[in-house]
Formats: sequence, C-alpha cells, structure tokens
Amino acid sequence: MSDYKNLQVWQKAHALAIRAHRTAMGVRASRYAALRSQIIRAAMSIPANIVEGRRQDSERNFARFLGYSLNSAYELEYHVMLARDIDVIPEAEARSLLAEVVEVTRMLHGLLRKISPKPTTPESEAVRQYESSEP
Repeated sequence: MSDYKNLQVWQKAHALAIRAHRTAMGVRASRYAALRSQIIRAAMSIPANIVEGRRQDSERNFARFLGYSLNSAYELEYHVMLARDIDVIPEAEARSLLAEVVEVTRMLHGLLRKISPKPTTPESEAVRQYESSEP
C-alpha cells in the first residue's frame, strides 16, 4: 500500500481536523465541553481511519476504513450544525467548516468508488465465462 500522506483526501481531512480542533477549542464555556470533545474526536477520526485503512492488507479492508472515515465525517457535520444552531460557533465559521466536510465526504466517496470492485451482474458473469472458455 502506498503512503497515506500522498492521498489528497488524507491531506484535506488532516487540514479539516486541524481547523475543527481550533474552532472547537474556541468554545470556552464548560457546559459545551462534551460538544467540543465530540467535534474534536469526530474530526480527528476522519484522517486517522484513512491512515489505519491504508495499512491494511487489501483494498477491501481499506474500503472498510474509508467507510469509518465517512461515518466520522457525517458525525462531524452534525456536531458543527448543532454548534451553529445553538450559537456556540459563528454562522460563517460553521458554513466554512461544513463546506470542508462536504468536500472531504465527496472525496471519500470518490476513492471508495475507485477501489471498490464493480458489482457482478448475471450478464457480465456470462460474458466473463464465455470469454474464459474461448480457445
């Protein structure tokens, strides 16, 4: 498996984690400690799962970890929306963070499509069998 640092999606996810962390740390009120922690945890989980997945022994296992990254991205999206809606982070900051989350999510979906095997249909299986039986 190639180095995860060369993956553009990891680079974007890493930058998102740093930005989300800085934004969350700006939330000082102790009553929002759990939300602050969840934002940081979800944001860090996105690139961390890419790293862990890239070290797997197959593309299928890598895809599984990309799925975990996607789940964390969706979780981060919700936490940022919640923080915005309860006026914990400013609207402009939330909008910008959400745009980054959407970009990383799209990139993860694209990478998943690229590495996932194409589903087998009865027609494609018949063609494969025919082609393999030709002399």
